[in-house]
Amino acid sequence: MFSKSESKQIRQEFWIAFGKSYPKKWILYNTKIKGLAFKFHFDVKKALVSLDVETDDIERRIILWDKLLALKSILKSEDFLPEAHFEDAFVLDNGKEISRIFVRREKISIHNKNTWQESMQFLSTHMQRFEDFFLAYREILEI
Repeated sequence: MFSKSESKQIRQEFWIAFGKSYPKKWILYNTKIKGLAFKFHFDVKKALVSLDVETDDIERRIILWDKLLALKSILKSEDFLPEAHFEDAFVLDNGKEISRIFVRREKISIHNKNTWQESMQFLSTHMQRFEDFFLAYREILEI
């Protein structure tokens, strides 16, 4: 087990190493579509790349989610992310409900440096595929 400060240090080391290994300017929050953001997540059990519909405007969230559902078969094609999961009601740790499309890799840990290279490759590859999809279909998603 790691102390809270040791865990924080390991997390910082991972994200610094990831940035150096994959020095790309990711879209993340800069989608230019309010309420739509890409996210990286890596913890002690899994790595995750997601496209989140996170807005307090329920109507906007429903419209964005419906548009993403209309594109589901394209996103899940071999060209993009066939293993993508769609969750229309995902509850964050803070209790906020969002809609999320994600891909994840299980049985890897940010605390295990032996899994870092595999995790970095997973995160980079899958975020790139998400971004490729988004850039190809951005106009459809704009409200």
